[in-house]
Amino acid sequence: MSVVFATAGYDHIIRFWEAPSGICSRIIKYPDSQVNRLEITPDKQFIAAAGNPVIRLYEILEPSAMGGDERDQQAVLTLEGHGSNVTSIGFHKDGRYLYSGSEDGTIKVWDLRSPSYSRSFDVGAGVNSVTLRTDRDQFVSGDQNGYVKIWDLGGNGCINSLKPRSAEGTVPIQAVDISEDSRTLVAVSNHGSVFVWDPTSSVGSEDDNSTMRPVKKFRAHPPGTYCLHGKIAPDCRHLVTTSSDGTAKLWDTATWELTHTLQNQKWVWDAAFCADSSYLVTASSDHVARLWNLQKGSVVRQYHGHQSSVTCVALNDSSV
Repeated sequence: MSVVFATAGYDHIIRFWEAPSGICSRIIKYPDSQVNRLEITPDKQFIAAAGNPVIRLYEILEPSAMGGDERDQQAVLTLEGHGSNVTSIGFHKDGRYLYSGSEDGTIKVWDLRSPSYSRSFDVGAGVNSVTLRTDRDQFVSGDQNGYVKIWDLGGNGCINSLKPRSAEGTVPIQAVDISEDSRTLVAVSNHGSVFVWDPTSSVGSEDDNSTMRPVKKFRAHPPGTYCLHGKIAPDCRHLVTTSSDGTAKLWDTATWELTHTLQNQKWVWDAAFCADSSYLVTASSDHVARLWNLQKGSVVRQYHGHQSSVTCVALNDSSV
């Protein structure tokens, strides 16, 4: 399967799309709640859907392999252990385990051979975002108390805690991400401030993570709006931020200048890059997902069918 592209949201439906045509090829009904996050395994065999409070893993099948009503497809694995909304999920690059963050204040690690979590980290506040730093086997989290924390998977727990401040004071960190080359760490506050560090460069001792070198601080979206997501492109050259102002904005990570403003109709909840970073998909409260050509900053295709806000999107067109 060359491309797996799916969206979900408040209508409790996961939709799979043919990206070039805009045709919805498959539907799965998510039984528990709205879907907060979607994530596809690196081998494109499964998709994880995070809701309130469970995570369900579904097999990704070719349309020709489906039998009966695909809406009622059963999950191959249900992960139970969180006590509230699951706000962030991701897979290890080899697909052996899944990690998750929740409003219940924990990060959990799940071995996909078992429905129970194998590790749990107490963050001390609702978790809005978690990402994996693969070069050091660490998690980075952003929480509702405004902290960016780094967690050691080797058993040392939280090894660094940063509380960035901006003109609006201390506000929740809505999204964190680290580039694939591990040279850029970003945190986005829900009031639209972006904080950038170089996690490979220290202004103190080599092992002192608390002294990561700050690179940039700027406001991505206007006062009075909310920033909803932030993601670095696979080629490490751009950052996308999404907002309640109806836009997704693309930022050059070399200069931190704005390169494109992608105008949607309503709140933009999520965004996902294609593997070569030339296209982006956005998910919006106007019930529509959009595919953007990032060289031109223009819409290529719109995906209609959801009956409520589209809150999450997952895309895997990698050749690996």
